Amino acid sequence: MPTSDPAPARPRSPSPTWRVLSLVLAVAGGLATDAAFPERGWWPLAFVGVGALFVALRADRAWWGALVGFAWGASFFLVHLWWANEATDTVPWLALSLMEAAFVAALGAAWVWARRWPWLRARPLAQAVAFAVLFVGAEQARTEVPFGGFPWGRVAYSQVDSPLAHAAPLGGEVLVSLLVALVGALLAVAVLRLAPGPADATTPPPDAGRVVVRPRTGVPVAVPVLLAVVLATTPALVPLDARAEAGTLEVGAVQGNVDEPGLGSFANRAVVLNNHLEGTVALLDQVEAGDLDVVLWPENGSDLDPQTNPDVAAGIDAAASDVGAPILVGAQEYPPTGGRYNVSLLWEPGAGVVDRYAKQHPAPFGEYIPLRSFVRLFSAEVDRVTTDMLPGTETGVIDLASPRLGRTVPLGVVICFEVAYDTLVRDAVDAGAQVLVVQTNNASFGYTAESTQQLAMSRLRAITTGRATVQVSTVGVSGVVAPDGTLLQSTALFTPDQLVASLPLRTSLTPAVRAGYAPAMTVLVLTLGLLATGIGTGTRARRRATATDHSTEAPDAPEDPSTSSAAP
Repeated sequence: MPTSDPAPARPRSPSPTWRVLSLVLAVAGGLATDAAFPERGWWPLAFVGVGALFVALRADRAWWGALVGFAWGASFFLVHLWWANEATDTVPWLALSLMEAAFVAALGAAWVWARRWPWLRARPLAQAVAFAVLFVGAEQARTEVPFGGFPWGRVAYSQVDSPLAHAAPLGGEVLVSLLVALVGALLAVAVLRLAPGPADATTPPPDAGRVVVRPRTGVPVAVPVLLAVVLATTPALVPLDARAEAGTLEVGAVQGNVDEPGLGSFANRAVVLNNHLEGTVALLDQVEAGDLDVVLWPENGSDLDPQTNPDVAAGIDAAASDVGAPILVGAQEYPPTGGRYNVSLLWEPGAGVVDRYAKQHPAPFGEYIPLRSFVRLFSAEVDRVTTDMLPGTETGVIDLASPRLGRTVPLGVVICFEVAYDTLVRDAVDAGAQVLVVQTNNASFGYTAESTQQLAMSRLRAITTGRATVQVSTVGVSGVVAPDGTLLQSTALFTPDQLVASLPLRTSLTPAVRAGYAPAMTVLVLTLGLLATGIGTGTRARRRATATDHSTEAPDAPEDPSTSSAAP
């Protein structure tokens, strides 16, 4: 009879054939997952990619699971983050991509350990749930560490046009990613039921002398398929409210463009500033002076600080006066104590700066260099960042006084990569922001998918928070997004353009905003619990197996009484 905590089957080394097949499957899964994101946007492939990883991780060896996970992660991130190579150099791109892939490697090993829990081994559907939790746990971990984390490439960002996006107001990107991973794992379970192999993780191989727990009943293929279909489509029933709750805000957004794509974008001082000054005046081709509540400029829309350059201040003030509206200016500040801030300045005509936000999460190795002397050993590119950026300390809310509305409108502001961090956006909305502004500078990334990947994040933020969102870039892609994630307007890359929009202002809070960090914390706790349970039960079983082996060994020969000092 099986014991309550039986010894698991001894791990077996994967066969050479399966090693090759699993690595090929892992690489194909990583590439398929990337194709779910912009530019291609084939969002169903996210299910295929995650499912391929589940199948590829069938062998019961932790080291092999780590290798397979790393192969999946490397194939995904090396392609997905190609824009980093465009903006920096090969070494930083490789370092970032492989560091992110290491989290998927940890997922591979963790999955092998977790499923050694006998209860889990016996239940394929429960395995799908557990795998989805571990997958999102690994995503959340790389969102937070090291150096504040890097959330780029979370599978939730691939789903802005899928039914699963409707789950975002309920649980944010954590819930959306969890559903993607669960649908993929359920489909993989169905595939494994059709073609089980000798290394099938859902059916442990026999081991002579050991009691193993086998699945109580076979799971019909239709069950995981039906569950996957239900999970992938049911969120569409969740309504997404895009109605105005507190009036509308009339905005203009200016994409000024640069002289040349790439690293030389800001080589000529004041060119970017002049482009945005001209673009602001060009808004008068679409509206009358005074019609707009605010004009939005991108990150680094002014490549010179208007607070310390009188000529720059005069130019911005003149443009604001011409259009009859304040300008939200992206600029850099250099405090006398050293360092610099990436700031968003609200410039009122005739008054200057009346409110300010400083970027809270500078990008490591892009805007500041941790471990500079050590990193320089691998790439001299670190010295391109001559002055490290300092983190701001205030929540991203800028108060805009609107004479037309007769009140102050809180704008939620994040700068560039900050849109990838849900906590920063959520904090702004929780602090009262009624609309979101994402100021970004994509000039260094050339004609890559970086800007459209970022726009997908802005769209998911709009859905999660129920806030209209404007992403405004120096070079594109800029876009206006409704509170339900619909892309209302967008621009092309490396073209000067202007957008005019009437944004619905909203004050209600979605369940995802109210929940705060709870969904992420829940996933992390469950991840640690699964890992601890799998490792703990496996360790206890191995100890009992060792003790059983020792007890069955031949006893020592009895001592000859005639030679014993204790003989009578």
